[in-house]
Amino acid sequence: MAFDNSPFRYGAQAPSQAGTQVAFDQGLRTFMLGVYNNMVVGLGISGLVALGLNMAATTATASGRLALTPFGQTLYNSPLKWVLMFAPLAFILVFSMRMDRMSASSARTMFFAFAAVMGASMSTLLLVFTGASVVRVFFITSATFGALSLYGYTTKRSLSGMGSFLMMGLIGIIIASIVNIFLASSALQFAVSVLGVLIFAGLTAYDTQKLKEMYLSSGFDGEAAAKMSVNGALTLYLDFINMFQFLLSLLGDRR
Repeated sequence: MAFDNSPFRYGAQAPSQAGTQVAFDQGLRTFMLGVYNNMVVGLGISGLVALGLNMAATTATASGRLALTPFGQTLYNSPLKWVLMFAPLAFILVFSMRMDRMSASSARTMFFAFAAVMGASMSTLLLVFTGASVVRVFFITSATFGALSLYGYTTKRSLSGMGSFLMMGLIGIIIASIVNIFLASSALQFAVSVLGVLIFAGLTAYDTQKLKEMYLSSGFDGEAAAKMSVNGALTLYLDFINMFQFLLSLLGDRR
């Protein structure tokens, strides 16, 4: 898949402006391809950072079990672990506030930096779940995400009515997750994970259709379309990552 985000490729306008439906459809396909390209690169960065940190932070004992290296002790068993945990949240807040003032290239660089920070935070998953189950759930998530995003792109049915319902559900699982930090209830965690998978499955289809409709209605110029491509990649990246983590909680094999 070619990674081409040049402003020229994003410059297609609405049919009345570009002259032909074919040119406009090509512009839409190029726009969505840019979204998926950015997202896939972001996921690749997250995976490489998570794997690299895990390899540096762990070592195998004589019995075959994992143990933390001195670097791992510093990273996961010191106050630094809170920085690792909350850094993605702080990063995404700053990113969201500054997005409008960034150029497309700066926004793309910022997105990839966020993906690296998220990968560092997710490296803890490899301490909790076996590598084989992480890989298995990743492919399950990829297939599910692909099918749902394709549905959102191709369906003629409007999914706009799902938006407010899904956002209410998202707020609900965030509150429930915070409460469960103190309760440590396995039953509540299971319920949150199931609802989380369903909510982010719905959001994947909804967000894909929303991105398509935004392009159809706005007639972006090159720079605006390139920046919207990064913003769309961030949205779908977060849908994928959250679905993956909830599925891993349900299907992953713990060490």
